[in-house]
Amino acid sequence: MTDFFQSFGLSYEWAWSIATIVGILVVALLVMFSVAMVILVDRKVLGAIMMRRGPNVVGPFGILQSFADGLKVFLQETIIPSAANKGIFLLAPIITFTVALAAWAVIPFDAGVVLADINVGLLYILAISSLSVYGVVMSGWASNSKYPFFSAMRAAAQMISYEVSIGFILVCVVLWAGTFNLTGIVLAQQGHGLGIVNGFAFNLLLFPMWVVFFISSLAETARAPFDLTEAESELVAGYQTEYSSMSFALFWLGEYANILLMCSLNTLLFFGGWLPPIDWAPLYVVPGIVWFLLKTFLFVFMFAWVWGTVPRYRYDQLMRLGWKVFLPMSLVFVALISGYLMATGHFS
Repeated sequence: MTDFFQSFGLSYEWAWSIATIVGILVVALLVMFSVAMVILVDRKVLGAIMMRRGPNVVGPFGILQSFADGLKVFLQETIIPSAANKGIFLLAPIITFTVALAAWAVIPFDAGVVLADINVGLLYILAISSLSVYGVVMSGWASNSKYPFFSAMRAAAQMISYEVSIGFILVCVVLWAGTFNLTGIVLAQQGHGLGIVNGFAFNLLLFPMWVVFFISSLAETARAPFDLTEAESELVAGYQTEYSSMSFALFWLGEYANILLMCSLNTLLFFGGWLPPIDWAPLYVVPGIVWFLLKTFLFVFMFAWVWGTVPRYRYDQLMRLGWKVFLPMSLVFVALISGYLMATGHFS
């Protein structure tokens, strides 16, 4: 894209700056449009599971319902509680939304189609995703209300707990791929399963880690059955109870952008990213971004399916699963995988 703008007679610096800004806008708009579609898919799948119709009025098959909801929220009045800390109260949703978008800078949609193809892309994802807890804690504290504060504490403990096991799972993937670069991790999965299947999930040692990663993704994004931060019977509506209008919408957008991010990481780390499912030449005719989007939306469907079918955990069960099951299990598999790779001469 830089070369394209240089063809208009611009210097390299100006061409690079404009190309970067255009890339950021394209990725942000793609993510925002995908968020609207994910919300629609969520509601459609839940409606089907509960034998209801779901959105079906605004637009054909209800596809414009998310945009109508967004317009409605945008036109509402922003109400700030009189006892709230106004600065932090308004800053919290901005942080949540900004951090959720910033993580997409290193996500490769296809070979070379990435905003920043850095060598430590996986570490960048870990660092950025860990910052989202600040927006949650700030919103709960600044509301000056006990139930949002309780929810914020729950959310912080939950996110930190499952990030630990996710970190060890990523160590397993990095050991096998030999790189922190997300593009390199995807390319390392080509023909990995039985020599014909693209993906680490078809490896007997890495498949259990994908299962743990998928469940941890649900907990990290506070999705059912781990939606303890929004337990209506105890907390009214969670840490965003006191929010309205666009400030509430920013939390909603940030939450679904994180869900999309975790679905895309499932695709990139374990299911071959933009590679076709089978390492067969005719399948490569289909553009890589199509395979990437199909796999990602398959995980979106699975997230919605779990939401509609699995009952909510108790909080002690949530913490026990993270600290007493997933953490020891991921540590054991780090040792198993590193030992196997050393014994088979993988690193040499």
